[in-house]
Amino acid sequence: MKNVNTDHSENDYIESSKVKSVMSKMKSNSCFHDLAATFRAMSDPTRVKIIFALCQEKKLCVSDIASIIDSSKSATSHHLRTLRNMKLVKYNKVGKIAFYSLDDIHINNLFEEGLRHVEEK
Repeated sequence: MKNVNTDHSENDYIESSKVKSVMSKMKSNSCFHDLAATFRAMSDPTRVKIIFALCQEKKLCVSDIASIIDSSKSATSHHLRTLRNMKLVKYNKVGKIAFYSLDDIHINNLFEEGLRHVEEK
């Protein structure tokens, strides 16, 4: 359901065709909320390091990730739980060991684009 501000008339728009075009493509508030939550989950430097590691090596266990990011297994597990709850990472158990990977290629693409953005500054 689109939330349209009805306080404006077409006379308020400088380029009404552009306004109408964007408004017709506007996503739901729920969609924007979920996107903001995804960026919030990725806003922690430790979680960014985890995502970076998983972009390099497709599957890593908690112990290996903890070593890579120089963190405890407990803290690493906590961050992985946050990323898992946001559907940014997933895990597969082999025996007693959980191997983590990115949830899908979109996460890799989002991360790589963000990394390119900050490295080009």
